[in-house]
Amino acid sequence: MEQLNWQKSSYSGENMDCVEIASDGHDVHIRESDEPSTVITTTKAKLTAWLQGAKAGEFDHFTR
Repeated sequence: MEQLNWQKSSYSGENMDCVEIASDGHDVHIRESDEPSTVITTTKAKLTAWLQGAKAGEFDHFTR
């Protein structure tokens, strides 16, 4: 996991703790910058489906 090119959103807060994402060409890896040893791995297809749902507002109730 150390060789991955982790990317952080430009919308990160002042303390810069944020969700980071990286790809190894096959899978997508997600972690929190303040907890880098905990990594969630998923496929590009599953992440795409989740992002489409997020853009459509399907998960907005979690932030209310």
